[in-house]
Order: sequence, then C-alpha cells, then structure tokens
Amino acid sequence: MKEYLDYLRKKYETVDFIKDDPIQFLHSFKNDIKNLEIWGFIVSLFAFGKREVFIQKLNILFEIMNHNPYEFILNFEKNENKLNGFIYRFYKDSDIKALFFLLSEKLKMGMTLGDIFYEKRNNSTLKLLQGVYSEFEKSKYFTNSSGFSFMLSNPNKNGANKRLNMFLRWMARKGPVDLDLWHFIEPKNLIIPLDVHVGNISRKLNLLKRKQNDIKAALELTEKLKEFDPFDPVSYDFALFGAGVNNFDVIKKENSEILDKI
Repeated sequence: MKEYLDYLRKKYETVDFIKDDPIQFLHSFKNDIKNLEIWGFIVSLFAFGKREVFIQKLNILFEIMNHNPYEFILNFEKNENKLNGFIYRFYKDSDIKALFFLLSEKLKMGMTLGDIFYEKRNNSTLKLLQGVYSEFEKSKYFTNSSGFSFMLSNPNKNGANKRLNMFLRWMARKGPVDLDLWHFIEPKNLIIPLDVHVGNISRKLNLLKRKQNDIKAALELTEKLKEFDPFDPVSYDFALFGAGVNNFDVIKKENSEILDKI
C-alpha cells in the first residue's frame, strides 16, 4: 500500500496541481506574509462546492479588495459597503462582513493571523483549532447565524474541519504546492483535510473504516497514514484527493503493476 500511495503522491503533488486548486491564490503572495495569511484563511473558508464556482467568486472578491486583502480587512469600516450583495452559497453578505470585521478587529490590535495561531499552538492540531475558535468567539462581531457558523465551523463539534485543516496544510507543509510558512506547526501533527473524495477513496483502499466524514474519521485516517509516513502523513492528501477526483478505476488500470503488489 505504501508503494501505491507514494506513487500517487508523486503523481499529484506537483507544481501543475496549483493552477486548478484554491492554493493558486496564495502563491502570488509568497513574499508578502501578512497578505498571504489573511487571504489564505479567507480562501480556505470559501473553498467548498464546485471548484470553478468558488474560484470565480474568489476572483471577484480579490478584485473588490483591489488585490490587497490585508489592507482591505484592516480598514474594513471604510470598505464595508463594497460587499453589499456579495454572497456565496450559505454565506450572506452580513455573514462575510461579520467575519471581516472580526478579522479587522484582531489586526487593529496589532496581531497578524499567524500571531493568533501561534499563541494557540499545540501538538494537538484539534486543540489548536479549538483555541483559535475560542479567541474568535471573544469578538463582538462573532455571530451564531447559520452562514457564519458554517464559515467558521466549531472544532468542538464533530465536523471534519476540512477547510481549516486544508489551510493549516498550506501554511505548515513544505513542498512544490504548500508554502512552508508556519514553522510552529509540525507537519507530523497536521490532520488530513477530509472531504467526500478523500473519504470515499480511503474506504475503497481500506484505509478508513468509519462511515461518517467527521473529525473522528479524519483522525482515524491520519493515524493510518502515519504508518506510511510518520513525519508527513497529510502529504497523502494529494494522493487520495487526486485519485478520488480523477476516477479511481482509471488510475488502477494506469498503475496495475503496483496494485498487483498490494
């Protein structure tokens, strides 16, 4: 199995992966940490649904921000009206404004997004996410609307936290795709960003037994992947996601010699 997963990881963790992935938005800011952090966080929260749709929506948002998300958020009280009518699926403009005011409040306190995560650092990524969520809860702009609650999912509940775990992968891992920016998070402590594609392919490969795509399943799968790479288990996200979205059966035929050894 390790040989097969390593093959898929090598196949999909390439620079070519970037152009069709939401991480494409971050690579233009590789030398601008403040913009990269805040924009990467926002991009991850919009990264659900049909890829071409949310990428188009993010392109529109990037234009509204005049290609400077950090300054847009920092001075959001001047920019609020620019988001009137800007919605995405479950997110109303009021939900997005609440998030941006919350982030602006933190930036005005002299904190970067990286500072917030650094203060809550923990060998347990789940506890880190819980700590960051608790910090956000302190804000007067935090709301319990359905759209806001979906946007900032509560890691104390049973959700898989796919988008936040994906964001942490972007920030903490080193490779041709990920950014290797936050060194206070060790890649070995990351949690696999579990979605439908990754869950389905993992069950087909007998890597995951739990049927629900929740945090317990994400942790179970991450522990299983540590058997193949204990220092960077979520690197197999590329293998599993790539295989899932590109049709497992086709890849099986493509790689039958390796599969025969499993």
